[in-house]
Amino acid sequence: MAGPLDWQRDGPHWPHHERSHFVQAGGLRWHVQQFDGPRDDAACVVLLHGTGASTHSWRSLAPLLAQQFNVLAMDLPGHAFTGLPPGGAGAPQLSLPGMARAVHDLLKTLRCSPVLVVGHSAGAAVAIRMAISGLIQPRLLVGLNAALLPLGGLAGQLFAPAAKLMASAPFVPRLFAWHAQTPTALQRLLDSTGSTLDAQGAELYRRLVSSPAHAAGALGMMANWDLHAFARDLPLLATPLLLLVGEKDRTVPPAQGAQVLQRLASSAHGRCISLPGLGHLAHEEQPALVAGHILAAFNAGQAERA
Repeated sequence: MAGPLDWQRDGPHWPHHERSHFVQAGGLRWHVQQFDGPRDDAACVVLLHGTGASTHSWRSLAPLLAQQFNVLAMDLPGHAFTGLPPGGAGAPQLSLPGMARAVHDLLKTLRCSPVLVVGHSAGAAVAIRMAISGLIQPRLLVGLNAALLPLGGLAGQLFAPAAKLMASAPFVPRLFAWHAQTPTALQRLLDSTGSTLDAQGAELYRRLVSSPAHAAGALGMMANWDLHAFARDLPLLATPLLLLVGEKDRTVPPAQGAQVLQRLASSAHGRCISLPGLGHLAHEEQPALVAGHILAAFNAGQAERA
């Protein structure tokens, strides 16, 4: 049976482990990574990973963004080396508003006021929830294959109850971790993203999904989110939003990007760019391409303000 991630054992082999440290904030012990920018007074960019991922997913993108910014990445509550909050899978910090407040507490502790927030998949929802709630005031939000709308049809009706049932059963995370560590199960999981990863990327995901604690955090996150309420609040977003959409994404339908833009109060706030040939983990497949789009959009906004 697989065991939980352990920093003493696994940390030395984690990407950019020399950038890692642990921070106590909002009742949680966070694993964070910080990359220094070109100057001490460089602006801050925050990176928020998606469900079931960790800081490792930014291993190639973060150094590219650090050429202009100070970069902060963290493992979200219950993920990788950030522990489950008190209350386990049903903890309020695993709901979308709760996770937004938890990240806000971390940013306050680190005295980080980001001018740019990049969120992948569910991480984009956390970033937008924070902006709508006034917890952050960035100049630009970027959603990478952003998961912002609830599933439609019968799947959408069944998903939340099924996730709550699995998250409430203590044996499910251990069973999931035991099954997911097999090569065939892991390959099916990666294939379901539409992305092709190198050997290091695949091995890091294998280590993550083999951890019952990490599986419990991911299941708890899915069980506690209400994307119906979140989608109703999207017109309240006033921060410019850039959506980068992998055309081969099998996790979030690529058409969702245009649907999100239609929900915004003003189309001037949103822009969508397609990434040909890339899947849900586009920033791990082609980090230079993704970084180029992010920096171009941010710098263009700065020029307009000037």
